[in-house]
Amino acid sequence: MKMTFRWYGSQSDPIPLKYIKQIPGMTGLMGLLDKPAGVDWPEEEFAALKKEVNDAGLEIEVIESVNVHEDIKTGLGRRDEYIANYISTIRMLAKHGVKVIIYNFMPVFDWLRTDLARVIPEDGSNSLYFDEKDLGEMGPLEIVRRTAAGSKGFSLPGWEPERLALLETTLKQYEGMTPDGLRKNFKYFLDAVIPVCEEVGVRMACHPDDPAWPIFGLPRITHSQEDFDKMVQLHDSPANTLCLCTGSLGSNPDNDIPAAIRHFGKMNRIGAMHVRNVKYLGYHHFREAAHLSSTGDLDVYEIMKAIYETCPDTYIRPDHGRMIWDEEGRPGYGLYDRALGAAYLNGLWEAIVKGQAKG
Repeated sequence: MKMTFRWYGSQSDPIPLKYIKQIPGMTGLMGLLDKPAGVDWPEEEFAALKKEVNDAGLEIEVIESVNVHEDIKTGLGRRDEYIANYISTIRMLAKHGVKVIIYNFMPVFDWLRTDLARVIPEDGSNSLYFDEKDLGEMGPLEIVRRTAAGSKGFSLPGWEPERLALLETTLKQYEGMTPDGLRKNFKYFLDAVIPVCEEVGVRMACHPDDPAWPIFGLPRITHSQEDFDKMVQLHDSPANTLCLCTGSLGSNPDNDIPAAIRHFGKMNRIGAMHVRNVKYLGYHHFREAAHLSSTGDLDVYEIMKAIYETCPDTYIRPDHGRMIWDEEGRPGYGLYDRALGAAYLNGLWEAIVKGQAKG
């Protein structure tokens, strides 16, 4: 298991690399370049990022947010051009030692919350929050405005302004599209990129829908174990994997997260893990909780045990965190609670390893 941390770069992230390096057991980053979907990532920019990270004593073997352009998802327009750019980026990242690329195939919205700083009554901290009832009052355009207003001036993954400026046009492109239609376009993409990944030694890791159900009538095809079984069969290859995000899949209590980890771990189809906790508040209603199992409704011990038993060499990061101790920062991505989460996950891991050694 390699413990990692998401970082947005020195120009965008208020957390310095030296702080991340000081978190016990931290080996590297799940990094990114803030680039629009569809572009070919500039090699000189990634080389500079890698050097900065390596100079801080950290690795950068996992990249997030090589975003898939909407033309690829809809099968329209310039999808072949955008796929060619994606392939070029895969080759470039592989050249610089990247092993896993995390992406998603969610139409329009990469993730959705109705409040980015809902106060937790029990302790006065705040966290990301979702209540589907609120969506009926807002609609897609209003939720975009509300999310931008709650971002505290930080860019948010999946909410890039250049993408959302075309929101109305993009939503129209999905009118009449079924899950099977979206899945057909997904296969077209995978058939193009996975052979390249096999050639250069990179694994694609698809992130689940977040939250784990359809929204605004858009088709969504990666929010259950059954969905991901279909995904891995679209192009059967060890390079076609999932990033199993416990909080995204776990937003739906029907998903058994430890069972899903064991299922895909035994298949060698987990490329990376995002580990976090959620607290169920009702139907399609939840908030994000501290990593400690008892603060939410996921059994984080069983999650880590399933990882140990079936995919012990995977990359993990403590995903999202509350805002605690009066920290101000990018919603979900403060330093303090994610550092606590990393320490908790490492403690569970040590206990599991030593417990297994004693038989």
